[in-house]
Amino acid sequence: MTLGELPDYPWDQLTPYVERAKAHPAGAVDLSIGSPVDPTPEIVRTALREHADAHSYPTTIGTNEARDAVVAWFARSRGVTGLERANTMLTVGSKEFVATAAFFLRLGVGDTVVYPSRAYPTYEIGAVFAGATGFASDDPAAWPESTKLIWLNSPGNPDGRVLGVEELRAAVDRARELGAVIINDECYAELGWGDWAGERIPSILDERVNGGDFTNILACSSLSKRSNLAGYRAAYIAGDSALISRLLVARKHAGLMVPAPVQAAIAAALGDDHHAVEQYNRYQRRRDALLPALEAWGLRIEHSEAGLYLWGTKGDDSWTTIGELADLGIIGGPGVFYGEAGGRNVRVSLTATDDQVDEAARRLYAASHDHSAKAQ
Repeated sequence: MTLGELPDYPWDQLTPYVERAKAHPAGAVDLSIGSPVDPTPEIVRTALREHADAHSYPTTIGTNEARDAVVAWFARSRGVTGLERANTMLTVGSKEFVATAAFFLRLGVGDTVVYPSRAYPTYEIGAVFAGATGFASDDPAAWPESTKLIWLNSPGNPDGRVLGVEELRAAVDRARELGAVIINDECYAELGWGDWAGERIPSILDERVNGGDFTNILACSSLSKRSNLAGYRAAYIAGDSALISRLLVARKHAGLMVPAPVQAAIAAALGDDHHAVEQYNRYQRRRDALLPALEAWGLRIEHSEAGLYLWGTKGDDSWTTIGELADLGIIGGPGVFYGEAGGRNVRVSLTATDDQVDEAARRLYAASHDHSAKAQ
């Protein structure tokens, strides 16, 4: 099998709207891509500096200290028991893991990779890399017999949807019927809002979901959002130790190693909850400013009960609403980038400074007032 033609990178299509937003007299406010803007915690930077003398090759699976920190974090913050060091491995950010997992698990022509109907595009790209068939569906009953890998994403990007214990259990049960590997991308799990504020968002590794059996089950997560480490490419997976061993062999051959100083940073970040709470509070403040402003402007917010985005619709196609935002000097994310199911939605990110979020909210309120005045 050779690698087939890849789709164009979707974000390139946004360029004309970016230029339109930049033409606003007060400049553009970029709420499109969820790249953190706040400082990396000092405890993490200290760990990076202290381990800067990294003259030896790092291990592919990760240091004992970093993997123990993963185990402890899952127990402390996610309520997941039964994990040991052998149940964990570090990855070079989550995106490369999502993109390569199907290939490294030796899926190919005739195999199906399932992912959510509204999904981060890399799940589909991972199927393309493997030569498998991608299938977007949220209904376990609809997953075909050819399914070999299932991606869940709870809390979801772009829509912030949270799957409860029963929904996760139904997905795991169907995966077991199919003999498929199932992986939940859980990188937004500490960012619950509304009814989920202060509550543990369920993990696929929760005993209530899997009955205490991790076979063919993994969770992947990242420190990009929790700890502002997007530039570190710091992430990890946990679950079935046999599955991790299979992936590890391929990853060793490919040289996919997290740099040694970053491995130390991962241990430090996962061992400290204080900075994560501070960051959560920053995002909560921005969400509280932006959500009512978007609603006043006419955007109906859907799901968005967790994560770093507000997912909404005015009933028009994505590009129409993106254009209206651009006229206000606001750059949003077109929902169509996340599948046909998002074709009438837009995604608005909370990853901007307080001043930028406040400015966006001011423009949205002003536009809603102008519209009301013209309607009278």
